Amino acid sequence: MRLQRRLTLVAGGPADTPNLNPQKGGMMKVAFCTQDMQHVDAHFGWAKNIVVYNVDTEGYGLAETLQFGGSLFEDGNEDKLAPKLEALKDVAIIYLSAIGASAAARIVAKNIHPVKVEATESIAGLLDRLVDTINGNPPPWLKKALNRGQPKTIDFDDEED
Repeated sequence: MRLQRRLTLVAGGPADTPNLNPQKGGMMKVAFCTQDMQHVDAHFGWAKNIVVYNVDTEGYGLAETLQFGGSLFEDGNEDKLAPKLEALKDVAIIYLSAIGASAAARIVAKNIHPVKVEATESIAGLLDRLVDTINGNPPPWLKKALNRGQPKTIDFDDEED
């Protein structure tokens, strides 16, 4: 298996895609394993397509689509995962319908949080719920993922004498 095609959006996306500027609280990349580009309907190892969105407190926007070719259905062939893991190196969360134990361990080792969902969940619906969670009371792992890559600052004015 190999990365066959990578489409990255750089600027001037569709009018309905929000332009994201990292807000206080940061921004993260979130990936979705999909066959139809609309739903999470693919096993991680077998996914022909992975779509990646930028997500922050204001919303989300499509960042890139990844298409993989070659033999995706070879169980036990760990080499097929290497191109996917490399392509996802800056992703914080990946949604998928299923994943093998070995692949899950490799994803977690790359500091990517795998989230298994029921097949055919809408990507847009999952993104809406994720933004709501970020703006509500996100769990600590989600706060950490959102702030990954942000410079750490200390506000000395907030400290008491």
